[in-house]
Amino acid sequence: MPKRIIVIGSGIIGASIAWHLAKAGAEVTVIEAGGTGGLATRASWAWINASWGNPEPYFRLRIRSIEHWHKMQSEIRELAIDWCGGLIWDLPPAELDAYAAERAAWGQPLRKVGREEIHAIEPNLRQLPDYGYFAPGEGMLEPLATAEVLLSAARARGAEVLAGTPVKWLAEEHGRVVGVMTDEGVIHADETVVAAGANTAQLLDSVGLTLKMNAPAGLLSHSKPAPKLLNGLVMTPGLHLRQTAEGRIVAGADFAGADPEGDAEELAAELQAKVEAMVEGAEGLGLDFFTAGYRPTPADGFSAIGRPHSKNGLYLVVTHSGVTLAAALGLFAAQELATGQRDPLLATFSPDRPSLA
Repeated sequence: MPKRIIVIGSGIIGASIAWHLAKAGAEVTVIEAGGTGGLATRASWAWINASWGNPEPYFRLRIRSIEHWHKMQSEIRELAIDWCGGLIWDLPPAELDAYAAERAAWGQPLRKVGREEIHAIEPNLRQLPDYGYFAPGEGMLEPLATAEVLLSAARARGAEVLAGTPVKWLAEEHGRVVGVMTDEGVIHADETVVAAGANTAQLLDSVGLTLKMNAPAGLLSHSKPAPKLLNGLVMTPGLHLRQTAEGRIVAGADFAGADPEGDAEELAAELQAKVEAMVEGAEGLGLDFFTAGYRPTPADGFSAIGRPHSKNGLYLVVTHSGVTLAAALGLFAAQELATGQRDPLLATFSPDRPSLA
């Protein structure tokens, strides 16, 4: 019989896990407290990258995930990923050069670009530096739309998606997690995957487990739609920006978003003003709305994937880099749940590591 697996969370991570599991033949139920797509996914800047995220094991994980996004894109034709590359000059020159040298040593050369080439890549940018670096092969996607595509692809392979179904706690019998408790009662499963973002720690607490994690907030401004003004991702000091498929320019103080302490609407307006000062043609565009998302992050800043404390019936996936890592983590989780085989790239990302206890 197919293994019955519950996936708690329908953000981009949960959606990827669900699709990979359904593809592997599991009987999958995705459970989401609110609307499909989760919370953190909706508020992501949505950069698929390997040019950020030390140390080297995290870089290797990102590279593998970029490769797997390409494979998934070939299998799911509705996946829309723009492999536009990104311009980077958001560090002081010496740090930027050292950073580029480190990436080159690891096998990801960043191309050094002068002012003229930066202008050729992004002709509408003002305030150009003497030089920066271009990261080819990186990309962006629309996060909520991508999660919905993955959930639809999982449904096509038999998965069930239950939105508007809060999980009250993890159900446990004789030390084994056997499913989840909802308002309608217990939903049983052979395995339960927690991909619930900021709610992860609370769910683990229901079975006596502790996972140290943070959920820092990040605010992004979203302009009103405009004609195409940007060709790709742009990372400048104090302002990271990209333009969505529908024409909105999304900006944050960095890719994680600005800290929304204080007046969030005022901060969003300030970000939009910076966008209009930076991008020719964006003058008077105006702020349409802003998002303030909470980025689920294990306490040491790196992904936690696997069975916490070898708890039978329970599997955990929590990470901040959801958009970049969703492809690989969905694949790795499905493989481990189906076969017991753990990918070697996950060696340093156990949820049992001392820094999270």
